[in-house]
Amino acid sequence: MEIKYSTSKNINIQQLEKLYTDVEWYAYTQDLDVLKQAIEQSLEVITAWNGDELVGLIRIVGDGITIIYIQDILVLHAYQNQGIATQLMQRVLEKYNNVRQKVLLTEEAPDVRHFYEKNGFESCDQGSLVAFAKLR
Repeated sequence: MEIKYSTSKNINIQQLEKLYTDVEWYAYTQDLDVLKQAIEQSLEVITAWNGDELVGLIRIVGDGITIIYIQDILVLHAYQNQGIATQLMQRVLEKYNNVRQKVLLTEEAPDVRHFYEKNGFESCDQGSLVAFAKLR
């Protein structure tokens, strides 16, 4: 299996729906037009492909100069633990190396924490940072 990576935002909506549904991110699939628009208006989208199958995606929002926000990073269950998410993350971190703030919010789980910490992120519950969020 050879995974290829692309920066094209022109992604078939059915492929996006399959990926987001597979990882149970149903809030994104309730309105596929909104998902497609979110992809198109993102600062950066990098996708992972096995042939014609979309197997992973990372989506970045922000100005790309002072801040980036890693909005989505997801990989089909069948392709997880094969380094695809790490490769997606590393491509973003290399491209935006000079950006001072690289931010993300995620669920608390040991494997999730381990993934982000191994990629150089620090949890706001450790150290001098604080995080706030307001949903709706």
